[in-house]
Amino acid sequence: MSSAAAAPSTGQWPPRRPSKRNKLRNGTFIIPATGERSRRVFTLRSAPSDQSDGANGSTILPVSSGQSVSDRGRAAAHNVRAAGVKLLTWLDTPTGHGVLKCTLAYTLASLATFWWPLSDFLGKPDGKHMVATLTVYFHPARSAGSMIEAILCASVAVAYAEAVSILSMCTSVLFGSVLEMVPLAHALVLAVFIGGGFGFMGWAKQKMNNPLVDVGSTLASLAVIGVVTKETAVFSNVFSNQKIVQIFKMLVMGITTTTAVNLLVWRVSAVDLLRQSMTKASTSLGDMLAMITRGFLSGSEDDLLSSEFAAASSAYTAVYPQLAKNLREAKFERYFLGRERLYRLDRAVVRSMETLAQSIGGLRSAANTQFALLKESTDPESALLSPGASMSSSAMQRSPNMPKSGGKDRFFVLSSIDELSEDSNDDERSRLKNRPAPADGPAASVPTFRNPSDIFELFIALLGPSMKSLAYTLSEVLRDPPFGSAPDYEITINDHFRQSLTDALSLFDEARANALRELYKSLELGRTRSEQIQADFEEVAAACGHFSFSLQAFGEEMQKYLDVLDDLKHANEHRTRTWQWLLWWRRGSNDSRKLPALPYDPEEQESLIKPIKKSAIPRGISDSMVARRDTYSWEATPQTSKVVATLSQRLLRLLRKLARDDIRFGLKVGIGATLWASFAFIPQTREPYRHWRGEWGLLSFMIVCSMTVGASNTTGLARFMGTLIGVGASGLNWTITQGNAVGLVFLGWFVAFWSFWMIVARGMAPLGRITLLAYNVSTLYAYSLSQSVEDDDDDEGGTHPIIREIILHRFVAVTAGILWGLIVCRVIWPISARKKFKQGLSMMYLQMGLIWKRGPLAILLRSDCTRSYLRSGEQAALQKYAARLDVLRGSAASEFQLRGPFPSEQCARLMRCTHRLLDAFYAMSLVTQRKGHLTEGERALLLFTADERQQLCDRICHVYQVLASSLMLEYPLTDALPSVTGMRDRLLGKIFQFRKEHAPPLDTAGPGPTINDKLGGLMQVNVQERDYALLYAYALVTGQVAEELKVVAREIEDLFGVLDMEALLLQ
Repeated sequence: MSSAAAAPSTGQWPPRRPSKRNKLRNGTFIIPATGERSRRVFTLRSAPSDQSDGANGSTILPVSSGQSVSDRGRAAAHNVRAAGVKLLTWLDTPTGHGVLKCTLAYTLASLATFWWPLSDFLGKPDGKHMVATLTVYFHPARSAGSMIEAILCASVAVAYAEAVSILSMCTSVLFGSVLEMVPLAHALVLAVFIGGGFGFMGWAKQKMNNPLVDVGSTLASLAVIGVVTKETAVFSNVFSNQKIVQIFKMLVMGITTTTAVNLLVWRVSAVDLLRQSMTKASTSLGDMLAMITRGFLSGSEDDLLSSEFAAASSAYTAVYPQLAKNLREAKFERYFLGRERLYRLDRAVVRSMETLAQSIGGLRSAANTQFALLKESTDPESALLSPGASMSSSAMQRSPNMPKSGGKDRFFVLSSIDELSEDSNDDERSRLKNRPAPADGPAASVPTFRNPSDIFELFIALLGPSMKSLAYTLSEVLRDPPFGSAPDYEITINDHFRQSLTDALSLFDEARANALRELYKSLELGRTRSEQIQADFEEVAAACGHFSFSLQAFGEEMQKYLDVLDDLKHANEHRTRTWQWLLWWRRGSNDSRKLPALPYDPEEQESLIKPIKKSAIPRGISDSMVARRDTYSWEATPQTSKVVATLSQRLLRLLRKLARDDIRFGLKVGIGATLWASFAFIPQTREPYRHWRGEWGLLSFMIVCSMTVGASNTTGLARFMGTLIGVGASGLNWTITQGNAVGLVFLGWFVAFWSFWMIVARGMAPLGRITLLAYNVSTLYAYSLSQSVEDDDDDEGGTHPIIREIILHRFVAVTAGILWGLIVCRVIWPISARKKFKQGLSMMYLQMGLIWKRGPLAILLRSDCTRSYLRSGEQAALQKYAARLDVLRGSAASEFQLRGPFPSEQCARLMRCTHRLLDAFYAMSLVTQRKGHLTEGERALLLFTADERQQLCDRICHVYQVLASSLMLEYPLTDALPSVTGMRDRLLGKIFQFRKEHAPPLDTAGPGPTINDKLGGLMQVNVQERDYALLYAYALVTGQVAEELKVVAREIEDLFGVLDMEALLLQ
């Protein structure tokens, strides 16, 4: 919407009159740090951070602007010094430390090739550059917890590689030498140990979806390839442990080097990183809370559309994945040190922040209802519509007796508030409550309010100071760092915060009750209005109540957050070492007895929706739908033989299991590796395979193979570029040093520094890793040849390496492996990120429709306010699922199809709509969670509108299903999409009817109206104005859902088109 503060000269219609509420008094607020009550002037705006660069000496000066040669020389010298200062400053940052640590580890590991004592320790066979390669993949720029996990993955990878290597040799000796069945021996090695072994690694990569598991599979592949396809022992059907022992030594040496550098040089704790990310997340949440509240108080979306809010939201979005990653790594540290209890409390704090973020989404959704109503009040086309109706459609017209005069006064936007001291505006409350009557009629016959903005003004005057005070207390608590500074990051949560928040909530709760009481009392004075106008005003009042409750619910979640922080602080001060996780056989009883439940532990295990794992990829069509699709034909023909039906269904279930994404991925990796490695076993192709170093092509194939086609394309291009850079640097360094070890170590340091800068600082791991891999297999291998290692061939110069031949062979092998990986991923059971995204988003819309179909309010009647329509874990599951869809959308952008590029921008807008719909879902859960019990009037109103609400829920579910079907099939929508707004209008009309038929006369007092209960009996019901708030809040959130569904429908129409009556389909 346009800014509320826009000047009238902009052409906005209708012209805005000066606001009656341009100042907001400051109420009593609680100072969080001391718990004191104050009435001084304060603001919700955060203090601007000082980002000025004090280092003026580091400013780069333009050299060309100098008047003379000496001036230019001085400018150039200054720039060199400035660049040096910036470089030194960056090297002293955590990122710079990480790059230096990686470079140091690589340099030390390369000594296994360049320093003769270490080289002799590894034996005569070549391949000693594997030690340096290990430090590239298991680099030390990680936390201690991540290093522990990396060591575990590396240990498993080493054990697996050794087992496959030994068993392959034993099989070759048994069938080749003992039984003299050489072809069968080679076939078994290819099928079982290459196809099966590499296929299992591919399955593990997809199943675990963990970067360290990917690295571990690369390490195991490197070891297996070096024994099975490169050495002659397997081909000759003899058992030789020389290469196996050497590879084991190299693996241990590389892992030890990385671990030593990681723990001894600038050690980084995952617990410290977790606390840093917690502080950043808390600050971002506090900033968003303050801006959302300030936007609601001002009646303008400017704060929510500002760059500051976008920055705060982006900061939380960026830090949330780090929060989950650091929590996982901190788990390894906590468990290794025997402090499992602290990990469980760390996890509880993270979960509480996730809940606070969900509450922020609900609060923003509640604020959007106000903006929508105020926007409609300024819409000239809606001048004859109620706000509730105009949000959705123009189906409900004003009644004939609606006041027609004062149109320009009736529609205006609230002006932005100014924060003012208490004493300067003490009469604001009484002035708004005692409005003068217009001159053209008696005061007794004129409504208290003339437009919805008046209701907002009164509500802000009544509750605005308290709302601002509570938001200030909450935001200041969030902005205050809960942890100290480095290096200890001690928990510094202020002891006054808990009591300050309790006092602030108590003040707000009292003020909120009084404000709503006075607000509805004022609405009672307007009973002479038409029912539609009265309903419009009450819908606005419900929006005010909805936001105030959402803010109160956020405060209550903050209390849980502070409780968990207090528990963490106490446990940290009295920490003990237990290592109970080692007693795995006693895990069931000890945990439940010694570790009490925490506020954010999963109290109920009966969660009816299984949250998607953080590491999982959306599977698309659900198993239940696939199972029904596979069996309905048999059920439709019961006369078929039972034996045939049973056998067919069992076979189909087996095939379905084999067709799972993880199994298909493992199978195609195994097939691709077998086909490539077969060139090493076929006599006619064995020599070309050895000459062109086919083993490096096989390793490149394993590295490039990714789950989806888009991910493979992305990594394939990066690895091709890295290969070019790596072999180019190898040729340059060898030419400069002429094979001198000291010079190669020195120049190799610069290559490693650049590569690790790309990996650690730029996040371009595929490019940096393949650069160093290509450099290692060229430069380090060439130096090994010059030291008379056992290479079994002299085609690359022997003791006088021909660097051009070495570079050419490695470049061709690596490039061919990359191309083979892309071909296999594209041709053999391709797993398209486009298809996964399409199916995943369709399934998500279906799931959301089914959740809404439960009836957010109907479940209150069925469960007597003991259950919510949004079950435990569902909101978090949906948000994690949406996050995975965003990842798939990024991969899909790299998939090429003849139909054209992936519509990334349109799909990004679809995902933004989906996130707003999830916010509305959570806002609706807040509406229902606040009801500890239903009043008589609320129960009567719910029963009276049960049919309309059920039809509205069914319609929303229907629209979700239509949109999901269109996405799944890529079919165009028709121009007759079922309307949600019409069903919502019917619900509003039913509420109007209830008010008209059962409102008590103004001049009588006594019992409430008598209505006909759904069960057929008569009962006396006392209906008050506040009883309508629940239904109107439900209608408001439903209106938001309806509007977002319209946006989704328009995006789908832009993608797939629209079918009209003239479309010719039968061809």
